[in-house]
Order: sequence, then C-alpha cells, then structure tokens
Amino acid sequence: MRAVLYDSSDVDVCGLLGFPSGEFGPAVISRIGSKPEITMKTLILAAIRCSLMFTAVTAPLFCVRTAEAYTVRLQQMGANVVANGSGPINLTGLTFQGSVSTNGVGVLPLFGIIFTGPTGSVNVSQYAGFTGPTSFGSGGPLNANTGSGDFVGMRGGLGNLFVPQGYVSGAALSDSMTFNNATLASLGVTPGTYVWTWGTGLPNQNFTLVIGGVGVPDGGSTVSLLGCGLLGLAALRRKLRC
Repeated sequence: MRAVLYDSSDVDVCGLLGFPSGEFGPAVISRIGSKPEITMKTLILAAIRCSLMFTAVTAPLFCVRTAEAYTVRLQQMGANVVANGSGPINLTGLTFQGSVSTNGVGVLPLFGIIFTGPTGSVNVSQYAGFTGPTSFGSGGPLNANTGSGDFVGMRGGLGNLFVPQGYVSGAALSDSMTFNNATLASLGVTPGTYVWTWGTGLPNQNFTLVIGGVGVPDGGSTVSLLGCGLLGLAALRRKLRC
C-alpha cells in the first residue's frame, strides 16, 4: 500500500489566498533522511491551519444581518408599474384607532397614500402617531389592476397606517400590486425615497417608500459582512506567516 503525502509544489495555498508563497508546505511535512514522515506536531499544525482557513471562508456567513424594516419599492417593469413591499413593522409607539374594511389597493400621491396587497375587501387595523411626508407626487387616485399578499397601507396626508387585522408586531409582511400599461409619470409620483417614522428609534419603527429604483440603506449588513471577511483573512495571514 502506498501513502501519498502532501507536496508543497503541487498546491500553493498562500497563492490561492492572494498571499505570497511561504512556509506552508514545510510546516506540514518534515523529512527524516530521504524519507518523508508525518509527525504529530506537523499534523497538529496542519489541523490548526485548516481550521483557520475554514474560519476565514465561513466567517461572513455567521455575521448578523440587520433586517430591513417594511419597505415598498414602486418601479417601472416593462410596460407596467409594480409595487413590492416586504419587511416587519414595529407597532410600538403607534396608537391603535380601531378596525376598518378596505376595498382595493392603489395610490393617491397628492395625499401620500399607497395601499398594497389584495384587491378585494379586507379587514385591517388602523394606527396613528407617526411623522413623515404628506405627499409623494401630484397624482390623483388610481387603483391597481392586480394585487396580492398582506394588506399594508400608508395614508401620509391624514396620518394613518394600516396593517392586517390581528397582525403581530414585528412579524414579516409581504405584498405586491401591479398597474398595467402605466408609467411612474402617469401615476403622478415623484421618484425618491420617502420615510415615515414613529416611536423612540427602535428597529422597524418606520415605513419606507422607494420610487423609481432609488436605493435605501441596508442597515449596515454589507459593511458587517465585509468586515467579518477581512478580519478572518487577517487572522489567517498572521497565523500562516506568509
């Protein structure tokens, strides 16, 4: 039976990681006379370095991502305008005003109104107590042709927020609606980012409307992931000494 040992000339691990070639190969294999021999010390060193490489590669996967608060994106998609909403809403700091029934979804930009979700009649809970823009354009009322998901509504001009009846604060929401053969201009909306806030600044105490593909902050998740990855690679480089 023939054992195949690691040869540092076969794979340059430091090179693959973007570091200059160095001491990785000799640390794994020691030679006694002309016969290569794996010692306990070199096995331990190899195990440690493999662990460090695993940590460097997987560290970004375990960094905590900050969940984005409820956000609606109203965008042109082909010949239609589509709104997609998702994220949680923290109701702490808002005042419950009772339950009402809705009939349809759509926009009324002049008064800061956007309702997303199913087009049929839905029972919803009404809240008040936020601050934010009272309009996001000059357009009048326009109903969406189709809609689905959780009903969520913002009535900025009158100060009302609507969520599904029985909604548990902080739970994820998801909805959409489509205006057929429409443009952002025909809806009378002004591209930009509009944010309504309430409470004491706790996570998800806001409702964001993004019109026309304008980006919103990601809560630092991208920076956190990059930072974790760099820290892992820095630790690997120090331990490899290459």
